[in-house]
Amino acid sequence: MRSWWMQMQDGHGVLEQREVARPEPGPTQLLVRVKAASLNRGEFIAGHGLHKGTAPKAIGMEAAGEVVAVGSAVRGLRVGDAVMGRCPGAFAGHALIDEREAMHKPDALGWEQAASVPLTFLVVYDMLFTQGELQRDEWMLVTGVTSGVGVAALQTAHAIGARVIGTSGSADKLARLAAEGLDLSLCTRQPDFLDAVMQATGGKGVNLVVNTVGGSVFAECVRCMAFEGRLATVGYVDNVLKAEIDIEALHARRLRLFGVSNKLRTPEQRASGLPGFRRDVLPLLADGRIRPWVDRVFAFDELPQAKQMMEDNRHLGKIVLRGPEGDS
Repeated sequence: MRSWWMQMQDGHGVLEQREVARPEPGPTQLLVRVKAASLNRGEFIAGHGLHKGTAPKAIGMEAAGEVVAVGSAVRGLRVGDAVMGRCPGAFAGHALIDEREAMHKPDALGWEQAASVPLTFLVVYDMLFTQGELQRDEWMLVTGVTSGVGVAALQTAHAIGARVIGTSGSADKLARLAAEGLDLSLCTRQPDFLDAVMQATGGKGVNLVVNTVGGSVFAECVRCMAFEGRLATVGYVDNVLKAEIDIEALHARRLRLFGVSNKLRTPEQRASGLPGFRRDVLPLLADGRIRPWVDRVFAFDELPQAKQMMEDNRHLGKIVLRGPEGDS
């Protein structure tokens, strides 16, 4: 079968398509014929630490497809099921998904939309539900709201009745998100949004910040936080890894700062959020209250072009790669 691999050279990911053997499922795994898999920026950034050393690695992190074989201990899924899930090596003809990570694809979602759910929306669930405890009528600020995670966070927050402020350097992208529930759009890449946030929230600040940008806006994010506010750090595309923390504000306002990453978590820890996700978010996807935003779909052989589109920040929401046709 065909599979995309990448190795890091001088901080840049170099892609290579290979012909490899089709994997065999272990006792608790599903073998899935990949219909679509989506791109995630962190996989292509050396600083995120997802690639150790310079050895080539099969890439792709989330996919949707048809189950073609199941392990001996799998009970809840069977051959022929349409599923989606986080999985390593998703940019391939076939991929393995652990049964704990697999979810039935809602009928309302196409393959490309379903491939945009497993990693991205589970990250959002961690930020907004598990750690962020976002409630109806609370305010959320998303820096870099036009990213894949940013759009998913906006859609999920809107679906549960929260109000959302988003920043982006693209006025056109912000305008396109108005229909997704963006209450206030701020066209900026600079740490200069405090006054607008405070005006929108009646001087109280936001209850949850989702920072997808990084250290260049971190201090401004803290300044925007309300009493008992929470701040999620989910990325640092600006590559600014250090920032000042206002200890007085942290103390007096009882702020909570947390990171969102699966890099050091065990498989059991990564899978721990799935039951809650199935309960709280899957129904929103199944009945259309959340529709994953897919900007562009590329053919399997076009991964280099898809990667370049992501690196050039030309997308809004998710970029998806189709599975290869005719792979055995």
